[in-house]
Amino acid sequence: MIISASIRTDLPAFYSKWFLNRIREGFVLVRNPYNQDYITRYQLDPSVVDCIFFCTKNPTPLLPHLDEIKDFRWAWHITLTPYGKDIEPNVPDKRLIVEQFKKLSDLVNTHNGGQDAVQWRYDPICITERYTVEQHIKSFEVMAALLEGYTHTCIISFVDIFNCVTRNFPDLKEVSWEDQITLTKAFVEIGRLHGINIKTCVESSALAEFGADCSGCSTPDFFEKALGLKEKGLTFVPPKKKFAREECSACVVGGDIGNYSNCPHLCKYCYANYGKDQVLSKHNMHDPNSPLIIGNVKPGEIVHPAKQISWIKKKPDIQPDLFENI
Repeated sequence: MIISASIRTDLPAFYSKWFLNRIREGFVLVRNPYNQDYITRYQLDPSVVDCIFFCTKNPTPLLPHLDEIKDFRWAWHITLTPYGKDIEPNVPDKRLIVEQFKKLSDLVNTHNGGQDAVQWRYDPICITERYTVEQHIKSFEVMAALLEGYTHTCIISFVDIFNCVTRNFPDLKEVSWEDQITLTKAFVEIGRLHGINIKTCVESSALAEFGADCSGCSTPDFFEKALGLKEKGLTFVPPKKKFAREECSACVVGGDIGNYSNCPHLCKYCYANYGKDQVLSKHNMHDPNSPLIIGNVKPGEIVHPAKQISWIKKKPDIQPDLFENI
């Protein structure tokens, strides 16, 4: 199975100490975000955890400690956007993130024995007076040149205006279809010059007409390549799951050990943060020694063990056995 660390919050940036404590103790507890009384216990054991999937805007705090998780395989999505403090108030200088991206890319691919295990997310794309279509194209070209050779995939998406986004970023508008086409075509062309394939995340499959790969951003194929499975005669077979959004149906869902409204980056476009006050309140409840990322288990609460098995299988032998019936 996959442990996601984390789509709900930036765990490497803000909760690395807690995460490493969980690795040392061999388990983690997670409250269901929609039913706070339901707590799941995941084993953090390489025999059942096929990969730890990190999603972050800042891997820096975790990088010095990767030796402590060397028994696990890793995959990373690192978000690198052109926004300043006006939109991403607590994200570090982007030049630092580029340098950390490069270090991580060399290390992770060698560790896994795979390829393209560190992928770039340029998302969400927001169009404002400052961040125009033209500015996005210029910024993307600069970033693609810097990351050339360190990743072969860039995942893009256009901002979704959820209620929490409207509260935090009231002036933000949807990106028009015309602008989506213009940006996709430009990014595909720039990516081609730098050996970077453009994938979409939760976007219309019609963008494939303009050169984007709309097959999904975290598919079984991504994990097979990132983990170096094919070269070992192995394949990745996650269970089928039903998704709320059809565009996600090809992607793999693992156990997310994060928590919503708990990321102090406080990016204005973030769908996972419901407001600054709630984020800071939750962050202040964080105990790096607790098995939960926020708070502690209360007396009488029941912890449910997750059903965990490896999704890595031996690739079936397609060569017929000529002597089978002799």
